[in-house]
Amino acid sequence: MKKISILIPCYNEQENVVLLGNEIVKIFENDLKNYDYEIIFIDNCSIDNTRKLLKEICKNNKKIKSIFNIRNFGQFNSPYYGLCQTTGDCTISMCADFQDPPELIITFVNEWEKGYKIVSGIKTKSKENKIIRFLRSCYYKLIEKMSDIEMIEHFTGFGLYDKTFIDILRKLNDPIPFFRGIVAELGFKRKDINYEQQKRKSGKTKNNWYTLYDAAMLSFTSYTKIGLRLASIFGIIIAFLTLIIALIYFILKLLYWNSFPVGIAPLIIGVFFFGSIQLFFIGFIGEYVMSINSRLMNRPLVIEEERINFENQGI
Repeated sequence: MKKISILIPCYNEQENVVLLGNEIVKIFENDLKNYDYEIIFIDNCSIDNTRKLLKEICKNNKKIKSIFNIRNFGQFNSPYYGLCQTTGDCTISMCADFQDPPELIITFVNEWEKGYKIVSGIKTKSKENKIIRFLRSCYYKLIEKMSDIEMIEHFTGFGLYDKTFIDILRKLNDPIPFFRGIVAELGFKRKDINYEQQKRKSGKTKNNWYTLYDAAMLSFTSYTKIGLRLASIFGIIIAFLTLIIALIYFILKLLYWNSFPVGIAPLIIGVFFFGSIQLFFIGFIGEYVMSINSRLMNRPLVIEEERINFENQGI
């Protein structure tokens, strides 16, 4: 009997974890009876009652398992680590807030049985904030044009992954993995399934402008050279324009020595302009340096505090 793993990263999801766990169990009992399953919740150090509720549902169903992190390791490390802990013939990763429709599990499994190693959920529509969706769409198009890798537009990680791909993830040893980029770069032939992303069933989103910026910078530094190239190109262009302007001012001053005042305004504007350009690219290059530094330190993705219902499983 084939085994399907369901991975659910969570953080402060006390309103959703029990409902989602029950919903997935019903899907296996009613629609996927011919498959064994495991449901793994990886909790990123919740500060509400999420862990207490997870312990209860794990106690009632040994096929539901939990991993508790000692602290919050971020939105990328925890899900990636969780994927590497699954033991099924395939693994389905989904959010804990019901924005990823649980009923798509059946569709994913059917496509997997047709031979696809990766079945990815693509958000063609969304009930999220329209401004956020617009900015996200612009980001996807921008990163796709800048990257050498074909990025998957409106892909959050929701999807099914064959165990052969999970084995690849285990071997990467990347301390700051950008999962969506890894799927695009190293993944097998995909089957994309379109869906409408729902609103959160309850609770508040954990994403904010900082986390979105963090995701954008990680993708830029991992899969593009554009920041470094832009710094070089802008430097050459601005140096050339500065030289031309300096020559023009010099010639005009020689021709109209008494009537052509150089003035201090152009100097002030020039200093602030060039200073801002320098600061921008220093910060951008700093993102690359920080990414390199994190990889060189090679710290563990996650440190566990506790795991439940893994007793007979050697991982």
